[in-house]
Amino acid sequence: MPVFVYRAADRRGQTIDGVMEAPDARAVIERLQRDAYFPIRVAPHAERAGWLSFGGSSRVSQRDLLAFTQQLATLFEAGLPLDRGLSILEELAPNARVKAIVTDLLVSVRGGSSLSEALGKHHPRPFSRLYINMVRAGERGGVLEVTLRRLAEFLEARSAFADAVRTAIAYPIFLVAVGIGAIVFLMTFVIPRFATIFSDLGQTMPLPTQILLWVSAGVQGYWWAGVLLILGALLAWRVWTGSPQGRIGWDQALLGLPLIGPLFRKIETARFARTLGTMLKSGVPVMGALAVVGDTMTNLAIGRAVERVADGVKRGGTLAAGMQAEGQFPTLAIHMVRVGEETGRLEEMLLKVADTFEVDVNNELKRVLGLLQPVIILAMGVLVAFIVVAMMLAIFSINEIPL
Repeated sequence: MPVFVYRAADRRGQTIDGVMEAPDARAVIERLQRDAYFPIRVAPHAERAGWLSFGGSSRVSQRDLLAFTQQLATLFEAGLPLDRGLSILEELAPNARVKAIVTDLLVSVRGGSSLSEALGKHHPRPFSRLYINMVRAGERGGVLEVTLRRLAEFLEARSAFADAVRTAIAYPIFLVAVGIGAIVFLMTFVIPRFATIFSDLGQTMPLPTQILLWVSAGVQGYWWAGVLLILGALLAWRVWTGSPQGRIGWDQALLGLPLIGPLFRKIETARFARTLGTMLKSGVPVMGALAVVGDTMTNLAIGRAVERVADGVKRGGTLAAGMQAEGQFPTLAIHMVRVGEETGRLEEMLLKVADTFEVDVNNELKRVLGLLQPVIILAMGVLVAFIVVAMMLAIFSINEIPL
């Protein structure tokens, strides 16, 4: 269904901006009029950048989504009605995009929609199926404020885990980038100046120096071929992984790599357990929760495994048995889930699985990167040492030139 953006005024003359799904612009106008608003402008979604986003990005960051959820949960816990809470969040919106979303949610809620209906109908991009299903379960159980707090805790834990992973890999990436930059600088700016001096002398250079000069000349003369080769490889990779079979093959290959594969498996297991545990604890039915969890997996091979686990549970099997049959989940996670099913505390045990594997991933990352950093430094040192030795051999050979 087409998406429209609008600007309207209320009875007091205050203007609001928002977005709405509707068959056409007339339907948007009629909806606004029913909600006691006077439309000023209605335009298709593609035309909004100039007057709604003010040149900014149309995406809502995870940080903004977390702040919105935390603030709404706090206002609910304080006893404020939903429309009053959304009205306050409208004033607290950090940017135009978030303000437009909150405004549209407020219009929908005042028009008679529930919060989950407003989230699902108007804003499928910033609010995932996980988010909407948890809110819907909270509304049905009459515990929306508790669900919002759990959802905020889930988003915060997921964000903290992702930040920890990014922080851990930032330093090795920095080392590699600095090392490659230094080598490229030497090969393209320093070595060519020495090459000119050596060629003027007409002296036969030592073999390491000849290799160095040959590589430097190749980098200078054919750098564009290297760039095209890299871009071509990236394009081929994107095309291959763009298909379901290629994506599953790539993700399965990642899981089979030494050191990295088990780490990816633990990351996905932690995500699976935290998402499923949070949804079950919020009252989402197990089949609906498993359907959403499968979509949240970044590794498609494990995502398909979750779908097959859901099919097994639907046929009467247990969650632990399905996980064990797939062979994609660590043994410890399977045993903990089985204990949770046997004791009737599956939700709590799933969250413990998530906590356990998140801590394990952090420790494993530190160990792997602790081994990787010396390897990177040693490799870069060997390359720089080769360049220095090759240049020194050439300089020493100059003394052998007869005067």
